[in-house]
Amino acid sequence: MNPIKKIFDLTEPHFTGSGRFARIEPLFDAAKTVFFFPSPVNRVMPFIRDNLDLKRYMTFVLVALVPVILFGIYNTGLQSGIARGQQLDVVAAILLGVRYVLPIIVVSYVVGFFWEILFAVVRKHKISEGFFVTGMLFPLTLPATIPLWQVALGISFGVVMGKEVFGGTGRNILNPALTARAFIFFSYPVSMSGNVWIAGTNGVDAVSSATALATTGVDGGTITQALSQAGFSLTNLFWGFVPGSIGETSALCCLLGGAFLVITRIGNFRIIAGGIIGLVATSLAFYLVPGNASTWGHAGPLYHLCAGGFLFGICFMATDPVSAPGTNPGRWMFGFLIGFLTVVIRVVNPAFVEGTMLAILFMNVFSALLDHGVVKYKSSKRIPNV
Repeated sequence: MNPIKKIFDLTEPHFTGSGRFARIEPLFDAAKTVFFFPSPVNRVMPFIRDNLDLKRYMTFVLVALVPVILFGIYNTGLQSGIARGQQLDVVAAILLGVRYVLPIIVVSYVVGFFWEILFAVVRKHKISEGFFVTGMLFPLTLPATIPLWQVALGISFGVVMGKEVFGGTGRNILNPALTARAFIFFSYPVSMSGNVWIAGTNGVDAVSSATALATTGVDGGTITQALSQAGFSLTNLFWGFVPGSIGETSALCCLLGGAFLVITRIGNFRIIAGGIIGLVATSLAFYLVPGNASTWGHAGPLYHLCAGGFLFGICFMATDPVSAPGTNPGRWMFGFLIGFLTVVIRVVNPAFVEGTMLAILFMNVFSALLDHGVVKYKSSKRIPNV
């Protein structure tokens, strides 16, 4: 690495102090910290109490996302082939999937980094490494056929209104990637409805196919019968061979990524475990209530767990260290209520069949209140000084 270090040492005076390119110092610093650990002590949030700096911290999240990304690309190509009436092998499905998924990821990163660099230059602070994760999470919550201009608009809203208006990384109260998805969801419901897309079919840009969450029982049948007849068996939902948003279909890949985050202590297990407990307990309570066998209230815990984007959201979105609580009791409550609200939204309001996004955003707002309540409770138990 010595030659690389020499290059950075020689060029650094031009990008710092009164150097010719001092205005773009944040860009130089971002490039340098890709290769070397930064030496300054972190004096503003978020504080990482570890030998990892924020950039390496976010790199672990990207590593955890690798199974989700690879399977999402393959499944996009596979579902497109099925819609075309073609039996594609693995290589052909991946190549076709890359054709649809890669432009979405590229647009998300290019537009998002434009805003990151602009705010860093104007405010004269470092470029936030957190966008490495946000720029990848947002595309994975989208359908494969979403127009690229909507991707650009959504990530712009997420970065600017979801993070920068609060002061940047460490000061935002909402998850930026989910903020971007919520903006697209409510602004362009035709593109982001309960039906998700199968890309490119015989010259047609896209065809619509109902997702598991959009399925309901018909002619007096139960919801589980309707799901099975539509091809949404528990096995298919667990492996992820179903239509859906790019990164949310495979429960297995989400669990693998979540396990990696927990083992490396990047993601807090209390949030993930609390969310799963909340979802299982709430869906079981609805399941035991007689009647409404044709609705998702009678689907049972396993279908609620594997269908939709719950596992993706609880593993990768809810564990965001900035917008989640910082106390352990607060993390348990935060996760449990996300699971609870996810099921309630799915069952009570079928207009928003994917309740995970709204549940996490709602709990992001109350995250600080949960921490405040925990701290106040613990303070009240202290023995007063005499």
